[in-house]
Amino acid sequence: MKYMIVVLMLASVLSCKMENKAKEVDTELAKPKTESITNLERYPELLIKVFEAHGGLANWKNQRTLVFKLGEELHTIDLHSRKDRIEGPGYVLGFDGEKVWLQSKGNAYKGDPVFYHNLMSYFFSMPFMLGDKGIVYDDTEDIVYQGVNYPGIAIRFKSGVGTSYKDEYFLHYDPKTFEMAWLGYTVSYRSGERSDKVNWIGYHDWEEVNGLRVPMALTWYGSEGRTIKEPKEPVVFEQVAFSEHTKQDSFFEKPNNGVFVEGKVQD
Repeated sequence: MKYMIVVLMLASVLSCKMENKAKEVDTELAKPKTESITNLERYPELLIKVFEAHGGLANWKNQRTLVFKLGEELHTIDLHSRKDRIEGPGYVLGFDGEKVWLQSKGNAYKGDPVFYHNLMSYFFSMPFMLGDKGIVYDDTEDIVYQGVNYPGIAIRFKSGVGTSYKDEYFLHYDPKTFEMAWLGYTVSYRSGERSDKVNWIGYHDWEEVNGLRVPMALTWYGSEGRTIKEPKEPVVFEQVAFSEHTKQDSFFEKPNNGVFVEGKVQD
């Protein structure tokens, strides 16, 4: 359960955004047609270079199902509908496209399912999550870590886009390779208000899966403003798999003995 403990410790400083849009990946449904990307002009040129450094936005959009293990949990995500399912020791939780549900034996699951169901898959899916509709891009100053300057792009959301549209993100990349190096973000979850506190994740460890460069681990860092300080314990992703096929809708539906849940109110 050590990864669950790490994630729960981060719960007060992480954001929930994916509400809008190991086991083998189920391939019983037909493979969808290849999706072409024709509207790249709406992205900043530097962001397109970051997408390309990670395998390309078209390749990402042609993947339908993502699976990975996080500690004792198995996460399965439909990358198009944004439905998801997490299987853990003594509990299963998920999102059916409209509502979050939980099936738990006793108190096996102690977290906030509404907050957690898509949390780690959202951060795992960077930088491609920052290609969603309803995003406004802007310039931001470099961050400096151990004497290296990392240029960046500021990301904000149009009013009403998603459940946490007041969140802000700052993607910073390696100036030589254009690989993503850092993600800064603010949190409006629970409070509903914009925040000036920027939290930082280091994206340092990558692997290639289906032609996409995806993180093997994410490392949160202590910080003061835009000054990045000491690293915390990495969160490690294992047995990562993509498929261009989709799961049956029933896979993401609430079990008969599960319950629909709402987010916890902040004390």
